[in-house]
Parts: sequence; C-alpha cells; structure tokens
Amino acid sequence: MLEPNGPLPPQIYWRRRALAIGAAVVALALIVWLISAVVGGGSDSPEADAAAASSSLTPEVSFTPNPSGSNGSGGSGGGGNGGSADSGSGGSSASTSGRSTTSPTSAVPVPAGQCADSSLAVKATADKPTFAGGEEPTFTIVITNIGSAGCNRDLAGGLQQVLVYSIDGKTRLWSNVDCYPQPAPDIRNLEPGEQAAFKVAWSATTSNPDCATSPNPQRNPVGAGAYTVVGQLGALRSGAEPFNIA
Repeated sequence: MLEPNGPLPPQIYWRRRALAIGAAVVALALIVWLISAVVGGGSDSPEADAAAASSSLTPEVSFTPNPSGSNGSGGSGGGGNGGSADSGSGGSSASTSGRSTTSPTSAVPVPAGQCADSSLAVKATADKPTFAGGEEPTFTIVITNIGSAGCNRDLAGGLQQVLVYSIDGKTRLWSNVDCYPQPAPDIRNLEPGEQAAFKVAWSATTSNPDCATSPNPQRNPVGAGAYTVVGQLGALRSGAEPFNIA
C-alpha cells in the first residue's frame, strides 16, 4: 500500500506525497492559530482590563512644601525719639551679618511708594564689646537696601529704634525713642547695596514708652552685667547683639 505504483519512477510519487503532507500540516497550523486568536481575544476578565488600564497611568505625586521662611520673631518696641547722632549714609555693596525679622507688634505701616521691609536689612551693634562703669555706651544701627532696585524710605529717629534688653532678651530696659518728641521725616534714597548708618548714645539708664508724657519718668541706672542691643525700623528688627558693662 505504501509502495508507489504507476508508470512513473517511484521518486516522483514520493515527492508528490511529501508536498501533499506539508501542505496539510501548514493548513492545519493556520486553522489552529485562527481558532486560538478568536477564542483568546474575548477571554480577558474585567479585572485584567482594569489592571492593564491602571498600569498606563502616571502615578500621582504628592509633597508638602517647605514652610515659607518667615523671619518673624519680634519683641516689644517703644515710642518717642532721641539721643541719636546721624553719621550719614554709608557706602555701597555692603551686607549685614545679622538677620532682620518682622515684628508683629509694630503698628507702623510702610507708606506707599517707600522701600518695603522685604528689601531692607537692619543691624545694630555696640561700638565696643565692653564699656567701663560710668561710660556712656554707644551703638551703631545700619540699614541696608538688600533689594534689586533703589527706593526711598523715611529713616527718621521716631521710626528707627535702638533697644536694649537684658541678656536673656526677656526684659526691655531702654529705647532711644522713649523720652523724646518725634522728629521731622528723614527721607533717604538707598540704591541696591547702599547703607545708611546712625550713631546712638545711651545714658545707661532705664526708660519706658510713656517717658515723654510722664511727669516723673523713672530713669534708673543699670548695673554692671551683660545686655543685648536690637535695631528696629518700623516693623523690621535686627538680631540681638550682646555687649557688657563692667
């Protein structure tokens, strides 16, 4: 049955049989592939569809922004004027080493058109680290334009304060504006990096904000010890700088 019979050589019949078998195998494989494609295309479950969809989404990223660097610390200020000798406006492109902060207790608004507090820095320092007993301590307050544009600001003594505190910063002892009347406005133009410096002398006695209106203000001498000095312009305050009285 398997041996080819006919007028042609046996090789011809073997080749025909091989071609027929090969064609049948290819046809069978094509039929199997078509059936599997049709059946498999509709077999995805809803869960599989949802998983496939979710894998193509961009993950949601959440973050907590850093708190804005508000430099607000604050402290109590005073009212009045006095005892300052103006050394004039200084040179340009100098910076202050103390950090200026905004005092929430000040009710002095910045007039429209003047330098904003955010464009200024204030620093107050004692002119010597230690003053001898009986010597009048002196301080320098420096106001610097740290902004990128020139602007005007009223630097009158009633707005510009130098305050002395106990070394722990809890007790306000004196302010140069306590016992003197308000002066006339002193509008200064400050270019970027330019400074205005002022000298203030202290009698080494205490004062209160109502000193100018009180009939008998209490001005008590302070003793030897360690103290701090703070500069303030409107609501803008400098860091506390220590000094001593021997």
